[in-house]
Amino acid sequence: MSEPGSPTPPADRYGTSPGRQDGRRPLGTGAKVAIGAALAAAVGVAAWFSVEQTRRDPVTVEMVGFDVRDAEQVDVTFQVHMPPGTTAVCDVEALAQSYAQVGTLEVPVGPVEQQTSTYSVTVRTSEEATTAVVESCDVPDAS
Repeated sequence: MSEPGSPTPPADRYGTSPGRQDGRRPLGTGAKVAIGAALAAAVGVAAWFSVEQTRRDPVTVEMVGFDVRDAEQVDVTFQVHMPPGTTAVCDVEALAQSYAQVGTLEVPVGPVEQQTSTYSVTVRTSEEATTAVVESCDVPDAS
């Protein structure tokens, strides 16, 4: 044991390496730069994938709700998210309890001035529907 007034602690009391108690050396500047570059590259790749996905599928759809009015029709409300000025066609389906399609409707949407727009349509059915879905929204081919 050291004397009470001694300015230095006993050897190995706080680890074997200065500044670290677990014995490992602290990261050098090169390692910190490499880690930063790797993180920046990962963020760049994630952003690129996001842009590519938007380019391939510029239109997304979100169901708001549906109301079965009677055995012959169902009201469907949905939101479409797409770049302003875009035109798309959405396929809305009414389904029976067995998930059989009992009604379908193609709905042209857009062009609109804002990114998100809401649509409400009535789908005629061959028998009572128990649910409704927007199966897809696609930009028609320019051919």
